[in-house]
Amino acid sequence: MKKNEYAERPWLKYYEAEKIPANLEYPDCSMVDMVLQSAEKWPDNVAYSYYGHKVTFKNFVKRIEKAARALKNYGVKEGDRVTICMPNTPEALTMVYAINMVGAVANMVHPLSSEKEIEYYVRAAESRYVLVFDAMFDKVYRLRDSANLERIIVVRPSDGLGFLKKKMYSLLHVKKVKLPINDGRVVLWEDFIANSYFYQGNFHEERGANDLAAILYSGGTTGAPKGIMLSNLNFNALGLMATTVIRQAQPGASILAILPNFHAFGLGVCMHTPLSKGMSCILIPAFSHKQFADIIRKNEPTFIAGVPTLFESLINTKLGRDDLKMVDAVICGGDALNSTLRDKVNEYLEAHGSKARIRVGFGLTEACGATCLSPENSFKDGIIGAPFPDMYFKIVKIGTFKKADVGEDGEICISGPLVMMGYLNDDAETAQALRLHDDGRVWLHTGDIGYLGEDNFIYFTQRLKRIIISSGYNIYPTYLESIINSHEGVLTSTVIGIDHPHKGQVPKAFIVLKPGYKAGKKIEREIRELLQRHVAIYALPVAYEFRDKLPQTLVGKVAFKKLEEEEKKK
Repeated sequence: MKKNEYAERPWLKYYEAEKIPANLEYPDCSMVDMVLQSAEKWPDNVAYSYYGHKVTFKNFVKRIEKAARALKNYGVKEGDRVTICMPNTPEALTMVYAINMVGAVANMVHPLSSEKEIEYYVRAAESRYVLVFDAMFDKVYRLRDSANLERIIVVRPSDGLGFLKKKMYSLLHVKKVKLPINDGRVVLWEDFIANSYFYQGNFHEERGANDLAAILYSGGTTGAPKGIMLSNLNFNALGLMATTVIRQAQPGASILAILPNFHAFGLGVCMHTPLSKGMSCILIPAFSHKQFADIIRKNEPTFIAGVPTLFESLINTKLGRDDLKMVDAVICGGDALNSTLRDKVNEYLEAHGSKARIRVGFGLTEACGATCLSPENSFKDGIIGAPFPDMYFKIVKIGTFKKADVGEDGEICISGPLVMMGYLNDDAETAQALRLHDDGRVWLHTGDIGYLGEDNFIYFTQRLKRIIISSGYNIYPTYLESIINSHEGVLTSTVIGIDHPHKGQVPKAFIVLKPGYKAGKKIEREIRELLQRHVAIYALPVAYEFRDKLPQTLVGKVAFKKLEEEEKKK
């Protein structure tokens, strides 16, 4: 290893010790080409399962090809944008790759988005075709004229089930969404697929690594909705990097695909990565804590990946002593994992038969969902570990391009094959996020705070946007939350900044207690005294509010912005 490479990527010493390559080769191909390669190598491996109905790679490819023919039959051309407004179902997964096969672009939208939000996403992408779950059909259908939709493909809940289960579902599922009879723009999934036989021309367009593959949506640097353009290389590099770093990622393994397809962690980590390696996706369209135990027992996943709230559900799930013995890897991402929850998850895994210990990943939609992963059996507070092969991390002093010292907090910047192409239709916002530094590299400024440790690993401290500035002092909500959560009676908490006439902002804590604990002055005093032992007086919350639950974003994170909005209205 060259000396200057150690200077730029000091974590390579860890890679060398673990025999992990520092650099990989990436094929100049599309996402679907990676799945086709898996089908050639492991045709009889299960590609996905859905409520017990399993489909092999060989048959999955046949379904993709039928859907690709159908898209061509309905006029979808190379470069067109096709919107997927679906939960995690076989049709959604098939359509992602069918769109990719015909050289079009998948525009991924949350199915529970409001009508106005869906209209914004569809119009921003100039999408004329929409795949939608029947329960959300009305919202999309009302947009048919304003958004100039040419085709609305409707999926019923039973479509992805096996024949017998589909018949049983049809008998039991009384409520059915009525579709317009005489509107040729609306077609059922089964008719859409049946019409594929009318197209006999070429349906597999050659696309390169740097071609646009998907558009996902996130807040961007200003908080306004932004379409994030991700390439074939972004997704394929993620698959190769992640399966190189995670030794348990082997053909035949299975992963719970609970995180949604419209989220980079869901589509990139839980779906494309396993499919590119001959692994299986266990598709979960709607997650319920009450069903968690059954999901695990029936599917026996070898991988569990999720956000912290998912693991809060896991440790409160009643399972038998050996019910997790098949679980080889557990990955947490999407939000900070506090040390209290981390330790509880590890204890729970061990108590239920798993030898796995939770590993923490770091990523964002602008970098395809995952860029960094903590080493196995390394549980230091805040550690996110070593960046993936070919990924560069740099900690800069906030508001500058100047490199921070080892151990010094700064903004995390990322460069490498996972970084997005840019924001859709927004050059100004792209220029703010992707910056050319003096070293000649283009760096993604993440808006997250962290530092490079003495051990050459990266540590996460805080979201840059969640700093509370009170009388000129910086207060970090995540740190306060980790202390509050360490109280034996606290299930979870979040801290926000509320307006103050003199100090600018002051912290307020929202707390959910565990069953058996009662909100009141006694437990509030205990939490306050706990905080007083750990933080300066200026950082103490001025108020504590106990709730039965905290609002969550569409992907399961605590919606602290909603709490901030509620406080501003008071």
